[in-house]
Amino acid sequence: MSDYRIERDSMGELKVPTTALYGAQTQRAVENFPVSGQPMPAAFIHAIARIKLAAAKVNRELGLLEAERAEAIVSAAQEIVDGRHDDQFPVDVFQTGSGTSSNMNVNEVIAHLASREGLSVGPNDHVNMGQSSNDVIPTAIHLSAALEVTAELRPALVHLRMTIDERATELDGVVKTGRTHLMDAMPLRLSQELGGWSSQIGQAVERIDGAMLRLARLAQGGTAVGTGINAHPEFAERMARELSAQTGLALAPNDSFFASLGSQDAAVELSGQLKGLACGVMKIANDLRWMNSGPLAGLGEIELQALQPGSSIMPGKVNPVIPESAAQAAAQVIGLDSAVTVAGQSGNFQLNVMLPLIAHNLLTSIRLMSRTARLLADRAIATFRVREDRLAEPLARNPILVTALNGVIGYDAAASIAKQAYQAGRPIIDVAEEQTELSREELERLLDPVRLTQGGIPG
Repeated sequence: MSDYRIERDSMGELKVPTTALYGAQTQRAVENFPVSGQPMPAAFIHAIARIKLAAAKVNRELGLLEAERAEAIVSAAQEIVDGRHDDQFPVDVFQTGSGTSSNMNVNEVIAHLASREGLSVGPNDHVNMGQSSNDVIPTAIHLSAALEVTAELRPALVHLRMTIDERATELDGVVKTGRTHLMDAMPLRLSQELGGWSSQIGQAVERIDGAMLRLARLAQGGTAVGTGINAHPEFAERMARELSAQTGLALAPNDSFFASLGSQDAAVELSGQLKGLACGVMKIANDLRWMNSGPLAGLGEIELQALQPGSSIMPGKVNPVIPESAAQAAAQVIGLDSAVTVAGQSGNFQLNVMLPLIAHNLLTSIRLMSRTARLLADRAIATFRVREDRLAEPLARNPILVTALNGVIGYDAAASIAKQAYQAGRPIIDVAEEQTELSREELERLLDPVRLTQGGIPG
């Protein structure tokens, strides 16, 4: 019994661990939701604390909260923002759909910390002043996601694209066989192939930047149902300004608090853009795996850096572990987006009731893509070695090079040459020299793989 203390809330008394900084409402949630064992992400908790910090300042400015209490709340909230009490937020992801338990968890911890010097600070009356879970949690979703995109995801994607571009410049002179349907196609430069990856990442950044514009519109000030009841008329605008000053983000109140509370369309949009990014990452990862395949019986065009033994039974085997990790992370993000989509349409009248799930999945996807982007950049793309000998031989024997002769001898004649070259296993130029009146010099010019990577009509 000495390991517990008695706490009280509107429903009565409850035993709470003596080491806990939270109170009865958090303890009830811990007991009510033993579901996944996964607490809410730290970034989300920190965002709620930022809201409490900003609210204390705003309420003090408005003359609604005494300076001493406001300063105590600000100090306590800052400790949470700094990550000093992350172990004090044990409420499961799968909790009440409004996220009330997480809101009260933060309120109780701040109230406990703010009351250390003998000051009486209440979790509801003071820490939660001018707020409700119904506007705090949607605001925290937007705020935490925007901060994580800005601080982690976007820099990681910029780094990935720069790494791809650097390798593309380095490898511009390397020509390889293109592939469509996994079958031999016209040649291209390795820089062009990597350029496609770079464009995918760049366009993903553009789409995420667009989603951030809607994410910057906050629910704070809508309180319980969107009418702003119990909040000062200036509270919403002042909160947006204060949170902008804290974070450097350009935040503003949403033009409709009813939309902010009843829907999560901006979060769904960002999740969808993360899914699009995941598709791009999956494509790049699979290209790397195919290009690295072998090293003898596969394509063997590149050799990825050896990072760890690949088999517990086959000595010497090395696997493309970073692309495999990236593909799995991408698959997870695609799955998380499906859950966010379901959760996003779970708004009933004036409140969405799957907010914790949206917060968890959105932040998880951002984290997965941020870390995966850096791993792909630093441990796969920056370090792979090109096996030019494995590129040159199949390129010289590629019968599809005959496509360049279409405009000179016609499609049917070119197809006949390609078929003969393939069946005989001979270079296309040798068969074309025998089957056409074109000189060797002219054929070398028309079938030059480097020239064919430059586009246009051969001739």
